Amino acid sequence: MPGALLAALLGTYLDIILVGVGVYEFPLRPFPQLFPVNILFTLVVLPLCVMAILHYTSQVNKWGRRGILLFVSLLVPILEKLAEELGFFVHTDSWQHIYSFVGYLLFLSIIDAFHYWLEKRCGN
Repeated sequence: MPGALLAALLGTYLDIILVGVGVYEFPLRPFPQLFPVNILFTLVVLPLCVMAILHYTSQVNKWGRRGILLFVSLLVPILEKLAEELGFFVHTDSWQHIYSFVGYLLFLSIIDAFHYWLEKRCGN
């Protein structure tokens, strides 16, 4: 649960920053008059996905964890393209989907490292 909370906080703040500088936008989102980001994604979908990822990464060794994080990060540009086709997401013309791959690999690595550190520290 702490990893999911960290993911929700980091994801929300990163989206606010990137939307604020105009890198991308969310045309279809809940409460568009209140939030410039899709809070349904950052506060529900992202934490649930992170909880599933952390469950699986905690079941494997170091190389398995890295493989899972790499695989999920490779899926992100594909899912992002689908979200664009469905109208949930719009990037600037200069956006490259490799940015999403690298960004999510870094993001998930930080969340996984935090989760792993917390498991070792708390003995779970």
